[in-house]
Amino acid sequence: MKKIRRFFITTGLLVLGWWFLILTTADSRRLATELREVYDLVLPDDAAAAMTLSGRIKVVQAEFLKGKLEGQQIDIRYRWPDRLRLSAKVDGSDYAVGRDGGEVWAWAGEKKFAVVGVNDVPRFAGVPDSVQPVELADFSLPLKSWHWWLAPAMLEVKSSEKGVRVRAKNWARQAFDLPAGELSLFFTEGGEIAGLQLEADGKVVKLEISELKIEEGAGSQSWKVPAPEGVKVERVALAHLKKFGEVLMANLENKIVPLTSESLGQRKVVAEFGKGRLESIDGTRVLFLQGSPEQMGEQHGKLLGAEARNLVDRIVYGVGVGSSIAKGRWFFGEIEEAQRRLEPFIPKAYLREMDALAVAAGLHPRETRLANFFPELFHCSGFALHGKATLGGRMYHGRVLDYLRGLGLEQNAVVMVMRPDDGNAWVNVGYAGFIGSVTAMNEKHLAIGEMGGRGEGDWDGKPMAQLMREVMEKADTIDQAVEIMRQSPRTCVYYYVISDAKSGRAVGIKATPDLFETVWSGEAHEQLSDPVEDTVLMSAGGRYKELVKRVKGQWGQFDEDSARDLMTRPVCMNSNIQSVLFAPGNLDFWVANADSKNVASATRYTKYNLAELLGRSKKVEGRK
Repeated sequence: MKKIRRFFITTGLLVLGWWFLILTTADSRRLATELREVYDLVLPDDAAAAMTLSGRIKVVQAEFLKGKLEGQQIDIRYRWPDRLRLSAKVDGSDYAVGRDGGEVWAWAGEKKFAVVGVNDVPRFAGVPDSVQPVELADFSLPLKSWHWWLAPAMLEVKSSEKGVRVRAKNWARQAFDLPAGELSLFFTEGGEIAGLQLEADGKVVKLEISELKIEEGAGSQSWKVPAPEGVKVERVALAHLKKFGEVLMANLENKIVPLTSESLGQRKVVAEFGKGRLESIDGTRVLFLQGSPEQMGEQHGKLLGAEARNLVDRIVYGVGVGSSIAKGRWFFGEIEEAQRRLEPFIPKAYLREMDALAVAAGLHPRETRLANFFPELFHCSGFALHGKATLGGRMYHGRVLDYLRGLGLEQNAVVMVMRPDDGNAWVNVGYAGFIGSVTAMNEKHLAIGEMGGRGEGDWDGKPMAQLMREVMEKADTIDQAVEIMRQSPRTCVYYYVISDAKSGRAVGIKATPDLFETVWSGEAHEQLSDPVEDTVLMSAGGRYKELVKRVKGQWGQFDEDSARDLMTRPVCMNSNIQSVLFAPGNLDFWVANADSKNVASATRYTKYNLAELLGRSKKVEGRK
C-alpha cells in the first residue's frame, strides 16, 4: 500500500509540475517571485509586520481624468491595512489627503483648512441624532499571498529591454475577479521600477515612479493631518467623506448615451403613482405631478427615487464636499448656515413637498432641502425675441444653462409638468429631486429663465429657484410677475428674463437683496450697452457681444430654428448642460441636454407642447 500511495503522490507531483511548466514561462516565474517578495513585505499576514511603502509618482497621462492630473507629482506613503497619505504641491500650495485607521482627513495649506472625518459627529448640525457610523474597508488587493504561487500560470508576461508587459489570462480573470487590461512596468538600468502604464477599456494611465522605498513602519504622526499648531482642525462626519469618495469614483464612469438625431413622436407611460405618472417621450423623461404639496412630493419620490438619490449624491456629496478644499470652508457648515437663513422665507408648502419627496425616495429630509439650494451658483445666458425681430412677430424665449457639466446633473434631467391644487399649471425643465425652477413656462403663456451673479452669502431672502416657481404658479401677466419679484425678499445677485406672449412684451431684471432694476425690450443698461429693438439680450462679456452680433445679423428673420442657433458656442459655455427655447404664444418648447461628449446646444432638441401635455388642445393665445 505504501508503494502504491508513493506512486500516486509522485505521479501527481510530476503531472502538476509538467502542467505548471507548460502553462508558464521563465519571465512569468521570475516576475511572480519578485512580486511575491514585495507583497509579503507590504501586505503580510500579520499587520504588525507590515512595511511602509513610499515614493513619488508623476502622472504622465490620465485621459479619463480629463487631463486634470497630467504633469502633477504626488508623494505617496502607504502601510497595510489602513494607513495612507497622498500629498502634492499645486500652484505653490501644499495639499494632502490621508487615512489614519478609522479616520480620513484633508489639508489645504494655502487656505489653512483641515478636516478630519470621524464617526461621532452628526451628519447634520441641526439634527443631533443624525450620527451615522460607517466602516472603512482595509486597503487590499484581490489576491492572497498563496495566489502568487499560481501567478506564473495566471499571467502572460513579455519582457523587453525597457521592462515587462503583464496581462491576466482569461481563466484567471474569471476565477479571481482580476481586472482586464494590460500593465507595463518600466525599469532603470539598475533594475529599479521607473514607471508603469495601464491600458484598459481604451483608457491609458501612465505614471513615472521615483524614490520608491520599502522600510519599517513610520511613526504614528506621519499619518496625521499635517496642520500646524494653531490651525483649527474641523471634525466632520466620516459618512460625508466616504460618500464623496464613492461619488468621485462613480463619476469616472459617468456616461450619457446621445439621443438619436430624430424626434419621432414616440410616447409611452413608464410608471404611475397616485395622480402622477412618468412618461418616455422620444427617449426623454417627462414627469407629471398633480395635487397637494405632499402628494406631488410623494409622486416625485416614488416615480424618480433612484434619480433623486443620484442627484443628491452628486450635488451635495460630490460637488459640495469636493468644493470644500478649493474654498477652504467646510461645505456642510456653509450650506447649513444658508439653509438656516433661507428657510424662514420659503413657502411652507414647498418645504412640505421637499420632505415628502425625501421620504418617498429614501433620503434624509435635510439632504433634499440642501440639494434644492444648489442653483444659488448658476451662471447662464438668456434672450427674448418678439415683434419686428421675428418672422410673423412670434415670441421666442431662449434659455442657456451653463453649470457643472459632466458632474451628474445631465443624466438626471427631466421635464416636469406641474399641476398644483393651488396655482397655475406649468412646465419645469429641471432635474430629479429638485422642486424649484431655473427654466420654466406656465399655462398663462409666461416664460422665465435666470443668470447667476455674485453676492454669495446674502442669504436672508427667498431662494431664486423657489421665487421663480412662485412666479410661475401665481402670475398671469408679465406685470404680475415683475411685482412678485419686486416685493419678495431676495438673495445674492440674479438676472432674469421674463416673456409674455399675451401682451407681446419681455423684460430683463437685475435683482439683489437691495436693488431691483428692469430693462424692457430695446432698452439700454450699463451692463447691456448695445440694445436691439424688440429684444431682451442677457449674457456677460464676450458672450453678450456675440449674442448681440448674431441677433443684429438676423433681426426680423428669426424662426424657431434660427432662434435655437443663437444658443450655440460661444454664446453658451463649455459647461452648457441645458438649452431651451420657448414659444409661449402656442406653448411649444424645445429642450436639449448635454451628453458625455457634447454641450447641450450641440445635441438633439426634443419638441413638446405644454397644452398637449396638459391634455388640452393647442390654442394660440395673445397677439403677435
